[in-house]
Amino acid sequence: MIIEFNESLMTGNEMIDTQHKELIDRICQLLSSFEQANDTEQTLEMLDYLMDYTEFHFGAEEQLQEEIHYPDLESHKQKHEEFKSTIRSLKQALEVEQVSASELVPQVKEQVADWFIRHIQGFDRSVAEYKFMTSNPNLL
Repeated sequence: MIIEFNESLMTGNEMIDTQHKELIDRICQLLSSFEQANDTEQTLEMLDYLMDYTEFHFGAEEQLQEEIHYPDLESHKQKHEEFKSTIRSLKQALEVEQVSASELVPQVKEQVADWFIRHIQGFDRSVAEYKFMTSNPNLL
């Protein structure tokens, strides 16, 4: 397993953390599918699931950010679009360009797995910190 959910990825929001765990599990399965490169159809199905779940998850994150009036919401949305674009590009490479899944492993590692970890540790943690600070102004 290239990545696993651990304390360094916790935001303190149970809903978001649960969704992050699911996404990390699916990203690991996706990476394994790319590395094995046995079944393109299964890999495409995993990409579809990942796209659907990221739509759901990113929507939940963005709604939370709107509710707390997070000042960097637009930048966060752009990052989400970047990730979704990567998933679409991977799918296109497999379906249209007929690139072998094994050729795409470095891209999946860097632009999906590593990107997601950096995103949680940077953007998502900053949202959690902002929410905590605005919910606890007496601690400032």
